[in-house]
Amino acid sequence: QVQLVESGGGLVQTGGSLRLSCVTSGRTFSSYALGWFRQAPGKEREFVAATSSSGANTVYADSVKGRFAISRDNAKNTVILQMNSLKPEDTAVYYCAASIRGTYTSTRYYQYWGQGTQVTVSS
Repeated sequence: QVQLVESGGGLVQTGGSLRLSCVTSGRTFSSYALGWFRQAPGKEREFVAATSSSGANTVYADSVKGRFAISRDNAKNTVILQMNSLKPEDTAVYYCAASIRGTYTSTRYYQYWGQGTQVTVSS
């Protein structure tokens, strides 16, 4: 079992930055690929970014490329999502997820999920 707890969400103005953290516990952290997803009201949960178990490979949604950066610290069991140049359309609940299967962009490949943290970007 893997537990994930997100933090760092909040209210920010357009163009601002936020840093989301996800701390995990349970089974070997370095065995899992980790991803960030988001869900806006009335919309499906969508992929944001993911990093491989070693951190050597990263994948981003086109909508966040060049603005967001995902990183992980296996020594601290933590994955970070640095979000810059935020836009109102980035407003959503952001979820951290873990996958034993690899660095996928689909929610169905992720076995463990955090409770989410709200990010609101005002215009």
